[in-house]
Amino acid sequence: MIRSLPRSKAYDWSFNAFIILYFVFLFAPLVVTCVLAFNNSDFPSLPWQGFSLDWFVADGPDRIGLFHDAQNLRSILTSFETAFFVSILSVVVGTCASFLFEKENFRFKGALYMLMLAPLVIPGVILGISQLLAANTAGTFVDETFGIDIPFFRPSFWLVVLGQFSFISTFVTLVVSARLRKFDPALEEAALNLGATHFGVIRHVTLKFLRPAIVGAGAVAFLMSFENFNTTLFLVGSEPTLPINLYLQVRDGSTPVINAVSLMLIVGTSLLALVNFYFTRKTD
Repeated sequence: MIRSLPRSKAYDWSFNAFIILYFVFLFAPLVVTCVLAFNNSDFPSLPWQGFSLDWFVADGPDRIGLFHDAQNLRSILTSFETAFFVSILSVVVGTCASFLFEKENFRFKGALYMLMLAPLVIPGVILGISQLLAANTAGTFVDETFGIDIPFFRPSFWLVVLGQFSFISTFVTLVVSARLRKFDPALEEAALNLGATHFGVIRHVTLKFLRPAIVGAGAVAFLMSFENFNTTLFLVGSEPTLPINLYLQVRDGSTPVINAVSLMLIVGTSLLALVNFYFTRKTD
């Protein structure tokens, strides 16, 4: 609708009601989760039993808070390590792939581009199962043929990194490619005419232009890796990531410490999003 046209009271009421209901639906579960992290109850649910910090700082014996829960802290560290390597690999490979598809011409470019997009439309469960079967098959072949046992082919930390990297790198490629399409090649030609080397042009001109997209894609890749569950479930070994650990706790019965973990994740991801927004605006 044209915003300058007069609007009826019914329209204004409906519009405001929609905005309110939309944000209530969006944030109400998160608010409830955060509130229950301070509930003085042994169960991660209502009713409210009073305010308590036990699920953050308690050191037993009846209650173990998050900051003294070795299992949850270890899974958080594992998720950070996994997300770090996945984001680094995805940014490097995704940026190179964006240069390949946007600046080069070669046979079957369209077909290969569609093949690159395939991991985004394949369900994560299928990706996890297929990667697990492929790794087990390769490990069995190497073991039976050469008598060498390679731990990498078994469910492990690095297999999780490889599994997440296989589809997160595609997302990075799309983000960086969208930015690269707006780049003016005349800037590179001008730099070359002024005596810059090809490496210098890429470093000081092209990558500087792509920096906001690379930083943003890296941050989102980190978050996608940190919260990934479907693919990780089939590839994880003896070091579960945080989503897998939370799933096991919910399945077997948990305490409000799971709400404390959720609160810390909400705060952490919000801070990361703000930092990413700040640096993206600053470098744009």
